[in-house]
Amino acid sequence: MTRPLSSRPPAVKEWRLNLYLSERDPDTTARIVLDTGDNVLESCAEARRSPYDSDNPDIGDELAAGRALIAMGRTLLRAAAGDMKATGATETDGPSPLWLTRE
Repeated sequence: MTRPLSSRPPAVKEWRLNLYLSERDPDTTARIVLDTGDNVLESCAEARRSPYDSDNPDIGDELAAGRALIAMGRTLLRAAAGDMKATGATETDGPSPLWLTRE
């Protein structure tokens, strides 16, 4: 006997995300590899320390990683928009921004 649709257990997926940081003073590079099981997506970003700033590698790591995560978010939104278009979904204006611009 099959169960009604509402009583099915939720589907669970696991995506693996690896974040690699490398530092070559004054630059920090972050590389993200996202494995969804069906696709592998990558994004990269950098941070550069000003010669006038104190040497604090954690700040470079945070900036580069944050920028790479934002780039990955944009990549995922573009992929979703392409997938929606391929399935015949109604026309959209494109991916939503990850945040609103300040006025």
